[in-house]
Amino acid sequence: MAILSDLGTEILVPACAIVGIVFSVVQWILVSRVKLSPERHSLSNSSKNGTAEYLIEEEEGLNDHSVVQKCAEIQNAISEGATSFLYTEYQYVGIFMVAFAILIFVFLGSVAGFSTKSQPCLYNKGEMCKPALANAIFSTISFLLGGLTSLLSGFLGMKIATYANARTTLEARKGVGKAFITAFRSGAVMGFLLAANGLLVLYIAINLFEIYYGDDWEGLYEAITGYGLGGSSMALFGRVGGGIYTKAADVGADLVGKVERGIPEDDPRNPAVIADNVGDNVGDIAGMGADLFGSYAESSCAALVVASISSFGINHEMTAMFYPLIISSIGILVCLITTLFATDFFEIKAVKEIEPALKKQLIISTILMTAGIAFVSWIALPSSFTIFNFGSQKVVKNWQLFLCVGVGLWAGLIIGFVTEYYTSNTYSPVQDVADSCRTGAATNVIFGLALGYKSVIIPIFAIAVSIFVSFSFAAMYGIAVAALGMLSTIATGLAIDAYGPISDNAGGIAEMAGMSHRIRERTDALDAAGNTTAAIGKGFAIGSAALVSLALFGAFVSRAAISTVDVLTPKVFIGLLVGAMLPYWFSAMTMKSVGSAALKMVEEVRRQFNTIPGLMEGTAKPDYATCVKISTDASIKEMIPPGALVMLTPLIVGTLLGVETLAGVLAGSLVSGVQIAISASNTGGAWDNAKKYIEAGASEHAKALGPKGSDPHKAAVIGDTIGDPLKDTSGPSLNILIKLMAVESLVFAPFFAAHGGLLFKIWK
Repeated sequence: MAILSDLGTEILVPACAIVGIVFSVVQWILVSRVKLSPERHSLSNSSKNGTAEYLIEEEEGLNDHSVVQKCAEIQNAISEGATSFLYTEYQYVGIFMVAFAILIFVFLGSVAGFSTKSQPCLYNKGEMCKPALANAIFSTISFLLGGLTSLLSGFLGMKIATYANARTTLEARKGVGKAFITAFRSGAVMGFLLAANGLLVLYIAINLFEIYYGDDWEGLYEAITGYGLGGSSMALFGRVGGGIYTKAADVGADLVGKVERGIPEDDPRNPAVIADNVGDNVGDIAGMGADLFGSYAESSCAALVVASISSFGINHEMTAMFYPLIISSIGILVCLITTLFATDFFEIKAVKEIEPALKKQLIISTILMTAGIAFVSWIALPSSFTIFNFGSQKVVKNWQLFLCVGVGLWAGLIIGFVTEYYTSNTYSPVQDVADSCRTGAATNVIFGLALGYKSVIIPIFAIAVSIFVSFSFAAMYGIAVAALGMLSTIATGLAIDAYGPISDNAGGIAEMAGMSHRIRERTDALDAAGNTTAAIGKGFAIGSAALVSLALFGAFVSRAAISTVDVLTPKVFIGLLVGAMLPYWFSAMTMKSVGSAALKMVEEVRRQFNTIPGLMEGTAKPDYATCVKISTDASIKEMIPPGALVMLTPLIVGTLLGVETLAGVLAGSLVSGVQIAISASNTGGAWDNAKKYIEAGASEHAKALGPKGSDPHKAAVIGDTIGDPLKDTSGPSLNILIKLMAVESLVFAPFFAAHGGLLFKIWK
């Protein structure tokens, strides 16, 4: 028996979720104290964050009404553009959700001919379980719940980011410390809202479903897998649509503005500049939020499905059953304490302290979470129990499960720091890429690609070790909780990740509002640190996706009643080949989509520069709205084919070729998808920071390559432009591809097992 009582669990999980929501509201209130209206500040708090605030105020003209007014106007334009894109996207996604929900109901309901009679349980033949029709209805409901939670998470994250960007700009005039705290607190609002919402909705759904299912935990948790499917399918469209939007605008703005016209980034004369800033929010905030929510939902569902057919589910041990949710609950408390280290316990007094402060967040949260996992494993698990392992029950000790979660947690930290090493301009790999720009764009591209391929090695070993350890101890359940371990500090990870686009927007607003060079230097420093942390966030997302999809793969194999997946059989091997090809096909589609959308943007920006008199001189205003509309229309149209490829592949393969071939497809896409995702994200991140390294000119080496407009800088801009679709569209979307196909296969497994493999049946 577990030390923690069932009642204690029923109080702990929702209480931690509510604490997370309350904390995010408090952070939002603190951010909202920065006013977007001209006002005179008292001089009393002058020494906060290492700057004499009143001196900076006078020097930078804090009371200049026009600057503050301009910041507010730019923020409104960015917010309106982002909201308008999400509303348009959600209309299309809403149609898809309804259509796919009907598909789930029809496929799963038809397994037993829409029968309302109880059926023998799949894993415990002596017991009777609820009818297949109930599974169809509740899977459909949980799919819709997951989808709506994912959309809400992305939308709320985007709203807070667009609310905070101009406030970060205004705070930058008082010192880099104040700007950092505003950006970080805003990121924390998103991180805690998403982690707490995901946990609370899942907990409520389980309790509501239990009213009908009663003691049939096998059926209950099988129906809950729809929650992960809903979360990830929305994340796919958010990631792909947002990624195409942001990169179309970014590439269009860079190619015409920086390369052709020689004007600075975020120059208000560039017609694509508002669309570019909108893109940072819809791609990196709304998309990333939905992506990590999908990973969290799926790893929780995979763990719960395996637990329901282990001793936890058979003996109806509720506290042990909820072990994955308790880990996430403690994670919220740990992240809350960790956040205070950045915002309250220590002050940022200089630019060089920004990146170490963000890295400390990862280290502190990992160390505290290790202790938290040990405590949870002690109070929530019996000292010995059994875990379902492909047809048999494997005896596991509670300390072994602690090691499974711990190895996932620390593998995440290793992946994060390796990603940082390969993408931060503090270290030699990015400096070598910057140095290669001396001989032109071609050598820059060669060095960048080599860096991306090399950066895959250590993360793959980290993932491989965590898989071996966790599977050895607790079979597929071990892998699912290792993925949860990697995601247990999701609130901190998302806060760090959202901080980047907020700082990027803050820099853009400073440039467009015509603020001084000193302010821009501060926002650039915030943004450079944010670039690296964004790459770390993508590393976490890809690593957790690999573990999640493997756990889902195991659950699918068990549910589809496949005893072994033998790669020597033709059915499985052709699946492996097709699965390994899918990430390439998907990447080709998304990159071509960015190219097509960017082409339209480049033509529009050129047209405006050529036809609007006085635009280059700064006497006429560009037409921002047309560029925003081009990005919106192109991304909505272009996101449908890659989305259809991912969503339809498991359905077609499972129905026509059967579960063995589908198992091969899932394994192949996982193995090749992880490699491409890591290399694409890191290559793009390295090119971006190589360009920033040259622009900042912080060292003698960087000064020798610069300044802006020099030949090496132009070569770096070209590399950055090529890397944009890699790091912000194709790379991050691939982790959704491997997770989504696995969770979709698991949800539809009953249908595939009963009626799949039509072609092979005909062939016989």
